[in-house]
Amino acid sequence: MHIAITGNIGAGKTTLAQLLAAHYGWDVLYEAVEGNPYLADFYGDMARWSFHLQIYFLNSRFEQVQKIRASGRSIIQDRTIYEDAYIFAKNLYDTGKMIPRDYETYRSLFDNMVGLVRPPDLMIYLRAELPKLTRQIQKRGRDFEQSISPDYLQSLNVLYEEFAHTYSAGDMVIVDVNDLDYANRPDDLQHVISLIDKQLTVKV
Repeated sequence: MHIAITGNIGAGKTTLAQLLAAHYGWDVLYEAVEGNPYLADFYGDMARWSFHLQIYFLNSRFEQVQKIRASGRSIIQDRTIYEDAYIFAKNLYDTGKMIPRDYETYRSLFDNMVGLVRPPDLMIYLRAELPKLTRQIQKRGRDFEQSISPDYLQSLNVLYEEFAHTYSAGDMVIVDVNDLDYANRPDDLQHVISLIDKQLTVKV
């Protein structure tokens, strides 16, 4: 099984991936945040570094799906290749932080790659509103994330909702995490697990 968690910055993807991996005995593939050579520069000057960052993430994500295909194991993935193109790169282009030439080059590369990608067996979308996202970002305390503006997060949320409503490559379960704290409340984690179990039972 290939399970993927999708959601905005601060939605709780990594925490949930760790908890689900422990519960189901899955392996985890994390997003390439730690050690990313462009991320801090990007948040300091999005227009300057947008293309570089998106290419880095696209390559990282494509490498991950190749590993998933070759592993033969059940894996949970923190964020997907689809979000790079349909949400993050599109948002940068829409807001003028990625010039048309770079965006067209990026999308051409993505379109070539995605034709070789098998979609996840199940996509888990963590729906989170702005207050939840900002609390989580502040709580985890990454220096380069503290400059993220609410407007940027909100524009991403709009695209995430569009993505969730139009995604047709596979099955998706939507989890509203605004009032959940699955890291500290076992009942909240069990609620999420029950939603996933229903989907997995259907697939079996």
